[in-house]
Amino acid sequence: MTATPERLRGRVSVHPRGFGFVTGTSVPDGRSGDEVTVAFIPPPDLQPFLADDEVECIVTRSPVDGRVTASRLVLQARRRRLLVGAVVKRRGATALAVDRLVGNTDRPLQGDAPVGAVVLARPEGERAVVIRTLSASEAEVVGLLARHDLALETAPEVETAAVAVVDARHSLDSARRRDLRDLVTVTIDGRETRDIDDALSAFPPDADGALRVVVSIADVAEYVPEGEALDLDARSRGTSVYLPGHVLPMLPRALSEDALSLREGVDRAVLAVELRIDAEGAVRAVDVDEAIIRSTARLTYEAVASFLERGDASAVPPATQATLRILRAAAARLSQARAERGGRDVDQDEVFVRVDAAGAPVALESRPDDAAHRMVERLMVAANEAVARFLVERGLPGLYRVHEPPTAERSRALAAAAEALGIVAGFPADAPLSPRALAAFERQITGTPAAALMENAMRRLLGPARYQTEPSPHFGLAAPLYLHFTSPIRRYADLAVHRVLKAYLRGRRDLARRDPALQSLAEHLNDRMHRASRAEAERERVLVARLFAQRVDERVRAVVVGQKPQGALVQVDGALALLPGETLALGTSLDVEIDRVDTDLGRIDVRRPRRATP
Repeated sequence: MTATPERLRGRVSVHPRGFGFVTGTSVPDGRSGDEVTVAFIPPPDLQPFLADDEVECIVTRSPVDGRVTASRLVLQARRRRLLVGAVVKRRGATALAVDRLVGNTDRPLQGDAPVGAVVLARPEGERAVVIRTLSASEAEVVGLLARHDLALETAPEVETAAVAVVDARHSLDSARRRDLRDLVTVTIDGRETRDIDDALSAFPPDADGALRVVVSIADVAEYVPEGEALDLDARSRGTSVYLPGHVLPMLPRALSEDALSLREGVDRAVLAVELRIDAEGAVRAVDVDEAIIRSTARLTYEAVASFLERGDASAVPPATQATLRILRAAAARLSQARAERGGRDVDQDEVFVRVDAAGAPVALESRPDDAAHRMVERLMVAANEAVARFLVERGLPGLYRVHEPPTAERSRALAAAAEALGIVAGFPADAPLSPRALAAFERQITGTPAAALMENAMRRLLGPARYQTEPSPHFGLAAPLYLHFTSPIRRYADLAVHRVLKAYLRGRRDLARRDPALQSLAEHLNDRMHRASRAEAERERVLVARLFAQRVDERVRAVVVGQKPQGALVQVDGALALLPGETLALGTSLDVEIDRVDTDLGRIDVRRPRRATP
């Protein structure tokens, strides 16, 4: 029996051990091309190609073991724009030692650069053309961004366009905007935040007890014309990238941190969403306006939490205190309504790496779940839901944030993980998991030693959300409709939604409900968000590994949080590590020693103790 070949079109991925894979669908030939195939690429066949190359190839399925192998690969399109690597000497000529997660072979180098230098280059055919030499301090971060095909520097013409736009549009057309400058308005952010894109205001309770909250969002669309240089650059990036100690903004800093940022005491153009929230937490009315605000005070999460939780008003101006109390009441109402419908509690502690001025890791720290973070999160989620309903009710196009319910298989896996920790899940065997069932399950583990372990398991098994143009529920938030509206300085999806709203508010009534261009944008943004997320996670892993590199041979307590083919995945002092060759039940607690640390790959290995406890 011989293997049957077929044609496949897909995208290349590269394994650091030198082989690769092509993932794609069958080329239409009278059969369905919907089924995704993953085919192995042997190292010699991979050499001409780079990660993310679009190729067409012949794949053969072995009748013996089902293995799928690709051959006769032909390049269809190259998406990768940049390469980073060290300059090496090969047979008397210089070459670029390409990142082994991007390509499996060195590439002939065109341009001047000394051997041993790390350079930024662009691929041209099988060659790499030098753009510039990288300093030691920037090589690591630039290499990471290039690995994930994330845009690096902002082009000079884009910076020039940012300055020109600011100069040309410094005055606001107040005649057609709702004037909210006399309303007490606050921004609440981290101490280091400079790209402030949301602000909050509130009116005293109505006679029937309803609260009116205004969520004001920077009107980026007013300053970034669609299709021009600023917009095309922001679209290609898709999102700001936040690495420890380093921010790669979606928009030039002249806009994101200055002209558009909702700075204290400065008039700013915004899109304002007014929510009328009744005593039971239901949003009874929504108004959307182009408006002008003037921030009364720039507050920090720490100051607001201290005021709301302990009555410490030392860092909260008197003029803002009544507004903060109303906002807290509104958020509490929304929390009650959300609890009744179920879904996940997203107010989880986050662990992050604190770095020094030079970008070196200092410590692992936790972002606390406090009253200020909860309040802002509730109000922003409510605004996003309200705008989603606003668009659907008027038949307008939109980019919706959709999170599908877990499959039956994933629900069973979550239940099994819980039972391994002595927790009864009791999920229905023959019905989909509901948001309320998930909330009830999560309630019994909150505050227990198993909480962190189950949080890790739920994050993996529930999966990520995505953008699409078809309105659909968000399972994790138990929201019938949801989208991103509140961060247009940082996310292009929000900017796209703003443009639809502004067009409608200015009288457009011919906006097509189904827009193929918007669906294409959704697919692009899903890819950009995924790449940014992977880069952020990888940088965190590398910095955590550097912290643990100083702790080799140290004995620590570990808890099993998962299983990989190579061994048990354990949590150690807030970090993930691998205990090779072990198969252990989830939740098992044991003593281990830090064994090996790979700071390049961000991997920590632990071992069983070699010496007795003194």
